[in-house]
Amino acid sequence: MDDLIPVEDKFYLIDKPKTWTSFDAVRKIRNMGKFKKIGHAGTLDPLASGLLIICVGKYTKKIEYFQSLPKTYTGSFVLGKTTPSIDLETDFDEEYPIDHITPELLEKARQSLLGEIQQIPPIYSAVKQNGQRLYVQARKGLTEKDVEIKIRQASVYEFEIDTTHFPEIKFNITCSKGTYIRSMVRDFGFFLNSGAYLKELVRSQIGDYCLDKAQSIEKFSAEQYEILL
Repeated sequence: MDDLIPVEDKFYLIDKPKTWTSFDAVRKIRNMGKFKKIGHAGTLDPLASGLLIICVGKYTKKIEYFQSLPKTYTGSFVLGKTTPSIDLETDFDEEYPIDHITPELLEKARQSLLGEIQQIPPIYSAVKQNGQRLYVQARKGLTEKDVEIKIRQASVYEFEIDTTHFPEIKFNITCSKGTYIRSMVRDFGFFLNSGAYLKELVRSQIGDYCLDKAQSIEKFSAEQYEILL
């Protein structure tokens, strides 16, 4: 690996593995490619997988451009239970009724989260407030009730749901930069006078860049070896 020749001034479409942080992926690629200047365009939660754009060299100046592009996510959430992190990073803390939920109510909840919306980011997130990441405060035992998290604006362009396997609901969402899917899941549950947690999340597209064109970390490593041939 010490003899690898770095290829600068590029961007890579990477399929981030589940349980990795976005920084884990950047650090791994930095070490494999011997890149001096590297960054990613848009954080994915550790339990999310999918498309991560990693910029190298002069392309790090384009990170803001990539971040500004619309993003598409697929996945599923489950009604009737909640966790503090709104996903499966933390244990269940509450159960809620779901017997009252009708197809009509589900449709109203879906429509309530379309267009220009306001969100409170999850406390288990990388948002900085008062100079500290929110997840640091969450891991100290603080909750959203203890921390006054600032409301943010977001745009949801498409929100499709499949209720075939109710109370698990599959979704497809296209949204703006800065949209928190876990917040949408939490608010969907609130609208129904119930609760919800995110079960699975995959980022499938950023602008015109699609997950099916992305490479795994392993493939990236193999390509770096080929540079020497």
